[in-house]
Amino acid sequence: MAWAMVVMAGLLEMLWSYSAKKSDGFSNWSWAAVTVVASLASFLLLTFSMRNLPLGTAYAVWTGIGAVGTFIVGIVLLHDPAGTWRIVSALAIVAGVVGLRITGGK
Repeated sequence: MAWAMVVMAGLLEMLWSYSAKKSDGFSNWSWAAVTVVASLASFLLLTFSMRNLPLGTAYAVWTGIGAVGTFIVGIVLLHDPAGTWRIVSALAIVAGVVGLRITGGK
């Protein structure tokens, strides 16, 4: 259950970062509301997952899912650049998260 919570927290991190961009500096109130709700839910799920997961592993997986997921969302939905080195760098983050998951216990 702790792993499901940290994965959901990471997915919510993707949502709040995307909605923060769409809120245009919190000038669009509907997107700003999504940002606030998703970020609070993300933090709560991360906090609950850390009851059973090591701090460093939970935090790294959460930020990894958020960072790489947001990178992909940016490319797909916002047409951010997807150069070779950017993709290689994102894959390095994925490799680190997988390594932590494999060796992180619980």
